[in-house]
Amino acid sequence: VGHLPAILALLRFQRAGHRAIAVIGGATACIGDPTGRTREREPLSSEQLAKNTCGLRESLRRVCSNEQLLCGEEAPRTLTILNNAAWYEGRAAVEFLTSVGRHFRMGTLLSRHSVQSRLQSAEGMTLTEFLYQMFQAYDFYYLYRHYDCRIQLGGSDQLGNMITGYEFIQRIIGQDVFGITLPLITSYAGDKLGKSAGNAVWLNREKTSPFEFYQFFVRQQDSCVERFLKCFTFLHLAEIEHIMDMHWKEPEKRGPQKRLAAEATKLVHGKEGLESAKRCTAALYHSRMDALEAMCDQELQELFREAPFIELMLEPGTTVLDVCRKVCAIPDGARGFQMITDGGVSINHHKVRNPEEVLVLGQHILKNGLSLLRIGKKNFYIVKWLQLAPETEFCRS
Repeated sequence: VGHLPAILALLRFQRAGHRAIAVIGGATACIGDPTGRTREREPLSSEQLAKNTCGLRESLRRVCSNEQLLCGEEAPRTLTILNNAAWYEGRAAVEFLTSVGRHFRMGTLLSRHSVQSRLQSAEGMTLTEFLYQMFQAYDFYYLYRHYDCRIQLGGSDQLGNMITGYEFIQRIIGQDVFGITLPLITSYAGDKLGKSAGNAVWLNREKTSPFEFYQFFVRQQDSCVERFLKCFTFLHLAEIEHIMDMHWKEPEKRGPQKRLAAEATKLVHGKEGLESAKRCTAALYHSRMDALEAMCDQELQELFREAPFIELMLEPGTTVLDVCRKVCAIPDGARGFQMITDGGVSINHHKVRNPEEVLVLGQHILKNGLSLLRIGKKNFYIVKWLQLAPETEFCRS
């Protein structure tokens, strides 16, 4: 999600009639930007690098497509997506250093804050990390020469790298180019959000579900929600001001947080993703049966990521005790029996106290063929019933 403000900034330029270019660091990811880090990044395998590149490309295309759908545009605008591996692959190291490296001065590179902080640390800095700013500068030069790109966008921590690119282009071509820095998205404690920091909120559904993404924004504090509305949505400033005015009158409703979550989720996951997030929210926090019944297998597994997903054949006369034992949710013998009678087991948000109670379609088994078991407060099990005839109802004989 830390990339999202930069993506929105690109799309704002695109809305204004400019050609927007997103660069994926397929080559520079092999090095890793040392900015803001205390130690060198772990190297990526070629397989992981290829997977990350494909994931970033898909996320960029999806966000761009959702943005155009939300603003009702019929003629699609194309976001140019490039991989910098395209202009580094095949270049010899000696040739590159001779033609490019000779234009950089050691004193200037050493003066950058990102370099100074690493050199003064116990970990030190490798040569590859030190040269990262040279590669980013060359990226800007390449985009200027081949795409007439004159403005570079990036996080505020990229200022040093941007200046290096500006100075390189000035020295080679003598043309003015520009850099725009964007505020970094930080946690409550002020730490940068990102995969390296271990607190990333991803744009990829496989890593962060629409529900988790939605909840990240719903939980934002009042102190940062106005800034996030400006960074993560296309709402007009006057509308944001009105939203905040209403919030101060009724802060308990958390109106800005809900609007922020809705707008950001629609942009990243589309309207279907937002509806999925709302269903999961209703099912988890409001114990709504209709929301559970409307959820698909994927949504349930995303909502309860740690919960075992078990497929069972439903036999006539299957009881609460039977299903709990089949999924190994309770101990064998009298102890498991007592857990049910003591109210320690819930099915679809309803406590069941009779171990011999026969499962009933529409009560214990939802219309989508699923059952959600909860043992205690936090242990969930998802049961998918196979070959379940919709018209069949199992009741106590």
